[in-house]
Amino acid sequence: MPGTRIDREVASEIWETALNAPIAAKPVWYHGDVAAGNLLVNAGRLDAVIDFGGLGVGDPACDMTIAWSLLSPSARRRFRDTLGVDEAVWNRGRAWALWKGMIVMAKLIDTNAIEKATAEHTVKQVIEDCRG
Repeated sequence: MPGTRIDREVASEIWETALNAPIAAKPVWYHGDVAAGNLLVNAGRLDAVIDFGGLGVGDPACDMTIAWSLLSPSARRRFRDTLGVDEAVWNRGRAWALWKGMIVMAKLIDTNAIEKATAEHTVKQVIEDCRG
């Protein structure tokens, strides 16, 4: 991707770790697209999550993407601690965030600079979090 570098070694490590992370819990309802545009905030507090086009039953890890797309590293730690997310779910969630960020970057590289920048930020957060 012109102008964008992704540490392939770290990205591959994230992906392999996720592929080897066991799914021990029973399937749960998930949203599937927890993104800024699908969150309604009022007076600094989350009021609602909308747009249930990706709703399903399965691995809750896909809803962890918000940790890297919207939260700072310290907020990300609080988010994880508050939810009580185990290592396997967290590792799969990190890979979901990487995948989604890379897909958006590739799709919008020449058409939507704002969404591309948001995706680049997510990928950067994922890579930095893994290097941590």
